[in-house]
Amino acid sequence: MPQDKVMDKQLSPKARDLIANPSCYIDGLREVGGGYEITKLNPATGLVLGSYPTASSDQVDRALKAARRAHDDALWSGTSPKERSDMLHALAALIERDYDLLMEIVVADVGTPVSFAAPMQLDGALLNFKWFADAARVGPDGWYERGTGIDQPDVGITSAGILVREPIGVVGAITAYNFPYTLMAWKLGAALAAGCSVVMQPSPRSTLSSMALFRLIEELPLPKGVVNFVIGEADVGRQISSAPEVDLVSFTGSVAVGASVAEQAAPGIKRVVLELGGKSPNVLLPNSDIEAAIAPSIQRLVTNAGQRCGATSRIIVHEDDLERFKVAAQAYLSEIVIGDPTDSNTLVGPLIDERHKAAVQAHLDRALADGATIVAQAPPLSPALAGGAYLAPMILGGLANEHPFCQEEQFGPVGVVLTYRDVDEAVAIANASEFGLNASVFGPTVDAMAVARRIRAGTVGINGGGRIRPDAPWGGFRHSGVGREAGNEGFREFFEIKHIQWPVR
Repeated sequence: MPQDKVMDKQLSPKARDLIANPSCYIDGLREVGGGYEITKLNPATGLVLGSYPTASSDQVDRALKAARRAHDDALWSGTSPKERSDMLHALAALIERDYDLLMEIVVADVGTPVSFAAPMQLDGALLNFKWFADAARVGPDGWYERGTGIDQPDVGITSAGILVREPIGVVGAITAYNFPYTLMAWKLGAALAAGCSVVMQPSPRSTLSSMALFRLIEELPLPKGVVNFVIGEADVGRQISSAPEVDLVSFTGSVAVGASVAEQAAPGIKRVVLELGGKSPNVLLPNSDIEAAIAPSIQRLVTNAGQRCGATSRIIVHEDDLERFKVAAQAYLSEIVIGDPTDSNTLVGPLIDERHKAAVQAHLDRALADGATIVAQAPPLSPALAGGAYLAPMILGGLANEHPFCQEEQFGPVGVVLTYRDVDEAVAIANASEFGLNASVFGPTVDAMAVARRIRAGTVGINGGGRIRPDAPWGGFRHSGVGREAGNEGFREFFEIKHIQWPVR
């Protein structure tokens, strides 16, 4: 039997039970998809992890109509903030109950090593669901209704009124593969906290992880039609984005697909929230501690095998510090552990599949053919990893910032080092990109803060910064997207505001 048809036995029986018989969830019932079948391989072994049929067009249509009916009948939008809060806290409790099973599944499905899977995958989702549960009680900015209290006859205003936040309606939620749990939390958590109904389509590359979490959502006593889950690829996404039943499309993925989503949503004048790509800069200031900055800099490049839209893949170093950087980077990469994601010593696991690995390798090959040099690289891969979609981390040099390798998102554990002569040039290089999602600055805090304020990016970390917080927004400038996810700013996206006023004279 060919290797890619051999069933992977990595998951425990309980974890496998959680993703058994993959199916859609439409109007309160599970349904086996009526479309074609997708076979999912474990990216670390190349063995079959599972297969699942996609939703038919009719099934997607029924899911959309169920969500529309649920919203129009106020089955969820008519509940109290406390009820919505309690439901999301109940979901958080279910996640805590099955924490270990969800961890097993995402490690096998996405390939995130267990050394980082808890903070990068499940903990973030759990924190965000809890944050939205608390936010549901009070609303964005701490209010659902607020009086305007206007009575100024001297300027012709003789009315009073209130501002009322109302759930936007039906949300089409389309997620990327790299962080399935957190992306579901940002979209589903915010939508349910706001009182919206949802049709969710997970990435076909991490459907099993998404479905495992959705199986927990099925345990909640939600009214029929409020949450719906459809499996599929681009054809399903197009149907959701263009459907008249949908009021908001929340999409995470590539710039090219995000542009298509916006185009599909445009005829219906739908609101869109697009969290797209990045080519994020990491600026090491002239008086920064190069050796101390190496570990956090490279980790932000290679963890999750570089499949992070906020990966700081353009490392910008003062020309006088380049040799120190090369030595320190090579020393760090020489010790990096690439391998089995179930091994707690592993830092870098596989890419999501062979197709994506080939795409990242093509970027590297083109850059090297154009004269790039290898500044630092991890040791050659062990022959034991031959069955997986592994790529050894590498940092290139010798390229101008205008080169495609420095401008295009590779979404892999590869980066480039660029040099500057003064801080103004460093900032100019950092901002010379069509993206503006994330950035990092190392150096004395006062100097780093001054540079952070000049960089056009939605998030900037100083001296290692911190993790993505549930109370702060995530999103970017320019081609990195439209709108924000998470935190108060992300919560606002799921509401309309109505002004009601009446005369007082």
